[in-house]
Amino acid sequence: MHIKDFLSLLIIGLFSIQTTQAQEVKMGFARVNINPEEPVMMSGYAARETPSTGIHDSLYAAAICFSDGTTEALMITCDVIGFSSKQADKLSRMIMENTGIPAGNILITATHTHGAPSVRTYGEELTEANTRYVAFLEKQLVDIAERASGDLRAVRIGKGKGSCHMNINRRARFADGSVWLGRNQQGPCDHDVDVLKIESMDGALLSVFVNWACHGTANGQDNYRITGDWPGLAAMYMNEELGKEPVVAVTAGASGDINPIYGPNDNFMEIKAVGHNVAQEVLEILPEIETKPVEGVSVKRETLLLPGKKRLENRQPPEQLEPADDVEVRLTVLKVGGFVFAGISGEVMTEIGMQIKEQSTVPGTMVVTHCNGSSGYICTDAAFPEGGYEVMATRLMPGAGGKIIMNLLTMIEE
Repeated sequence: MHIKDFLSLLIIGLFSIQTTQAQEVKMGFARVNINPEEPVMMSGYAARETPSTGIHDSLYAAAICFSDGTTEALMITCDVIGFSSKQADKLSRMIMENTGIPAGNILITATHTHGAPSVRTYGEELTEANTRYVAFLEKQLVDIAERASGDLRAVRIGKGKGSCHMNINRRARFADGSVWLGRNQQGPCDHDVDVLKIESMDGALLSVFVNWACHGTANGQDNYRITGDWPGLAAMYMNEELGKEPVVAVTAGASGDINPIYGPNDNFMEIKAVGHNVAQEVLEILPEIETKPVEGVSVKRETLLLPGKKRLENRQPPEQLEPADDVEVRLTVLKVGGFVFAGISGEVMTEIGMQIKEQSTVPGTMVVTHCNGSSGYICTDAAFPEGGYEVMATRLMPGAGGKIIMNLLTMIEE
């Protein structure tokens, strides 16, 4: 072959690769009710010793599929407390077998409501009713994954940012000098409400993605009615205003040390107030968000094995930390156009999430926790000398937060 012909073919080949990688993103959406059909044990509070007594507000799961013609990815949001790594892997395999989406391109996330059925997130034994519920839940999640991936359409996407102060740092100083679960107005707290608005090409609202840093603990141990807590109630209020068609997907930001300003209790006037305020903030900024087609979908995953520690006996500042088995922390970065979902498989303290967002090279970065597994609490190094619930419960040694930040920022840049 003549050198000119070779160069011409090379240029055409390179152009083809670039255009393949830069196709406009299509998306598909689906949502399903995941209420239990019988009384079940609830997850979130060890003091609950009897099954649920009814349903206050419905639980939902939502699926959003992303495709640029070359790469396909899926995000599921679910009104449960979490998924173990084993559960997330099983669901990803089931979804891959039914949709063809690579298991590594699937993000399984939980809203972390403390008012949903126990699903063996923390290795707890399940009752027969809860075992039946887990099988039902798996089937529903695979179903919405199939529906979302089977109905891809051209979309326009835009991002907005609001602020909601219904959340507060919970690491409060008590009279004995110890740190425990309370309300710390001086403590760091991410109040950002990140919103993705997704429309059809003719301007019809298809989906709203919401990310806010707060535990799903407005409902407390005295509540025995199934509830999505603030995430489920926020979605409910948004759908009441926007209609039933748009798929609302709510995720928890970095909120390992962040609680709602109300609760935990069984006063649904207060529990609903948190969800309502989040919804009102989203609804206020939604009309201002401009949307446009975006190009490119990419996914990167890494698993860190970080030094483990044994659970402490109390909340006092530890004199020493006993080592334990290494802990697996999963990081997943999904980039869609200029927007990044940074997934972490744990309950991440708010300062860690804030640092990731501040230092990310992509301004549209959102930190999604309880993603693809359950690694427990992930604390800042500064929290360890103070003690407290999160330090007592974490399975990770100091240094984990910094390694997660460094690795996620590198993944986002790559």
